[in-house]
Amino acid sequence: MNLIIDIGNTRTKVGVFKKDELVDLIRIDSDEFSSKMNEISKKYPIKQALISSVGKLSKENKTLLKSLFNCTELNHKSLVPFNNKYESPKTLGDDRIALASGAVAQFPNKNVLVIDAGTCITYDFVTEQKDYLGGAIAPGIQSRYKALHDYTANLPLLDKSVPKTFIGNTTNESIHSGIVNGICREIDGVINQYKESYQKLTVVLTGGDAKFLSSQLKSSIFARPFFLLEGLYTILKYNIK
Repeated sequence: MNLIIDIGNTRTKVGVFKKDELVDLIRIDSDEFSSKMNEISKKYPIKQALISSVGKLSKENKTLLKSLFNCTELNHKSLVPFNNKYESPKTLGDDRIALASGAVAQFPNKNVLVIDAGTCITYDFVTEQKDYLGGAIAPGIQSRYKALHDYTANLPLLDKSVPKTFIGNTTNESIHSGIVNGICREIDGVINQYKESYQKLTVVLTGGDAKFLSSQLKSSIFARPFFLLEGLYTILKYNIK
């Protein structure tokens, strides 16, 4: 068995893989990191572990992980199954490296646009020649709700909700329409922009808000909730080889 440890902006996700299959997914809050990792080490016979850290990993937790598992840390020098054409590779986030790796592994010889809808919405593009060209970064759904509340005097902080219609007839509905409808049209627009240059385009939607958004998009997509973890697992296997 192998372990993927994905330390994100808001929480840690841990994937346990057995023979290329995700057999367990554990979500961990920061205050339970140590206890949960110890539980995992006792429950599963882990051979190799990969640490991906978009968020901050303390020295204490890093020491703990290395004491429990045979760990590899993902960084811009790690071996990956694609050609990195990004002009500033040292600044490329672990999450985007993982998504590009997953695209190459799961959709070989295809032009793939991966859209990760989480705290941020990232767009990452890999050509059929396995060239990673880059993409885009935009605020995610909750970030936009929070921004409207934090940077205005009177707008409320709302939970995400599918707007009843694109014409909001209350302040709350106007916010939902502006954010959710706006994001959906934004994503559809970006997909169409890529299709103008790459007609044979495969689109993957993943991340915490993928399920919420997928039914509202006009474009044809593959919804893959665990695509990032699967991409990280691809990198782990690539480096073990």
